Amino acid sequence: MPELPEVETVKRGLEPILMSRMITRVELRRANLRFAFPDGFVGALEGSRVLSLARRAKYIVINFEHDLSLIVHLGMTGRFTAITASGKNNLGEFYFATGSGMTADGPHDHVVLHLDNGTKLIYNDPRRFGMMDLATSSALHEHRLLKDIGVEPLGNELSADYVAAKFKDKSAPLKAALLDQRIIAGLGNIYVCEALHRAKLAPTRKARTLKRGDQRLDNLLRHIRDILNEAILAGGSTLQDFQGTDGEKGSYQQRFLAYDREGEDCSCGGKIKRIVQSGRSTFYCPTCQK
Repeated sequence: MPELPEVETVKRGLEPILMSRMITRVELRRANLRFAFPDGFVGALEGSRVLSLARRAKYIVINFEHDLSLIVHLGMTGRFTAITASGKNNLGEFYFATGSGMTADGPHDHVVLHLDNGTKLIYNDPRRFGMMDLATSSALHEHRLLKDIGVEPLGNELSADYVAAKFKDKSAPLKAALLDQRIIAGLGNIYVCEALHRAKLAPTRKARTLKRGDQRLDNLLRHIRDILNEAILAGGSTLQDFQGTDGEKGSYQQRFLAYDREGEDCSCGGKIKRIVQSGRSTFYCPTCQK
């Protein structure tokens, strides 16, 4: 599943394509993705002009005129591809050659947005775990998908004091607490594994052991920010199906120090181990992560 850096990469790729553009026509090629499209979906979007784009956790939010927003989650395999009316792919700073097969006629092309400059923006999702919903822009924080989400890991609200207070009574493993979207928004399995490895903290330690004033907590939050920013600059990580809007694959997986490296050497001389926590693979070094 795309994590925060991948979603941010897609959002940045969509900005030069969508900004100030009007949606002239919407094609829905099925009645649902993970959930049914909301009533009035097509009518609300057609004739609406894009004002801005944002990311909240792992959601992309496209804001239109008249207090309307489109909330998009990519699920496991969702992606956007843009195609110009002339067939050219040079749509902007974040758009490069899409390669073959990027047409508006694929079997998994479920939503096609036609823009006022002739561009087609196609949402493709083979597994259909993604979702789209409409919201009132001025009340986004009250929307059912967003209202219970925690602070952004790249924002000023994420502090050692905040995390220590949230972890104070948590006996859950540290990794599980970091993945709790009600505490920190958008953190996923890959980058939590990498951050814990850099911070030399065991994913199995109890979250409540990191207290206010503990330098290890400060280091962990610094590594979380650094890793997310590095991954965004690298265009995310390509594992299985992720691609940016340009069809290009992210490259951050080439820098993994722990994730998906079971049995390989750690820089400390130990071996990377894989365990399963809450149904997810965790990769860490039991020698240096305590």
